[in-house]
Amino acid sequence: MKTKVMLAGLIACIGISANAQEVKTEEPKGKAIVQVFGNFHTGFGADNDNRGFELERSYLGYEYNLGKGLSIKGVMDVGRSNQVDDYHRIAYIKNAMISWKSGNLILNGGLIPTTQFNFQEKFWGYLYIMKSFQDEYKFGSSADLGISATYRFADWISADAIIVNGEGYKKIQKNDGLNYGLGLTLTPVKGLHIRLYGGLNESSEEGKKDIVNMAAFVGYKHERFTVGAEYNQMWNASYSDNADQNGYSIFASAKLSKLTDIYARYDDLNSKDDWNIAKDESAAIIGAQFKLGKYVKIAPNFRMSMPKADDAKNGYSAYVNCYFGL
Repeated sequence: MKTKVMLAGLIACIGISANAQEVKTEEPKGKAIVQVFGNFHTGFGADNDNRGFELERSYLGYEYNLGKGLSIKGVMDVGRSNQVDDYHRIAYIKNAMISWKSGNLILNGGLIPTTQFNFQEKFWGYLYIMKSFQDEYKFGSSADLGISATYRFADWISADAIIVNGEGYKKIQKNDGLNYGLGLTLTPVKGLHIRLYGGLNESSEEGKKDIVNMAAFVGYKHERFTVGAEYNQMWNASYSDNADQNGYSIFASAKLSKLTDIYARYDDLNSKDDWNIAKDESAAIIGAQFKLGKYVKIAPNFRMSMPKADDAKNGYSAYVNCYFGL
């Protein structure tokens, strides 16, 4: 009799414990975001006078998981001004957003990362050394105010859509036009990724043209190496008629050990009828990355720029890029 009573009590305890586990809710949790990009660089030949230490950018923020698929994120971007005569550091709000994930659906709203080249940027993986092609050559902004949605239909295919102001995160909304984008990401076999994107940025000003962006990317990621290639086309840059640009980027990296990588990249930028010949160029970079513990990376590299203007000389420089991040 005692044995039966003890057994019944044990079963009851197990049932109560199981019910307690079922109703247990996800605890809110957060993490700090701290990323610092710096470098020392020196030029050679025509760029011999270009040398010094540089703090390129700092990202400071916080991300908080509210539970039930909801999270919020705020990030400040402290960098330099685009104005040539302004040497002061300027702080921008890079992200101020809320996200909701339910099953295969992800929704983002607020000052959010754009989807135009976010995939390529992550695949390249060395943002603190050099931006991805479209960001480097101003084909679009990395963040903007609006909404986006991503849905994964299967393990091998997902689609995304975005509607934002179209003026980036450094400017307030000035024009009435919006920027629309659609993307498709395919993973037909393990490690192989294909990304297609199309975007329309409305001008909303008389005499100006809509900006149209098209991009195609293919990359393969292995545990020991990564290769990628992208082609990008932009029509009516800066909302100007026939101010068309195109270009491609090819890159590769390999892991020599847990702490050491090597990487190389080649970019080529062109403009229709040479309207932007002063900035059209080919550029190459080759280097290595060393991880000094969990939070610090150092990446010495050599760079070459080959301007396409007739009177321009090739530029050569050596960099030691540094990264600190939590």
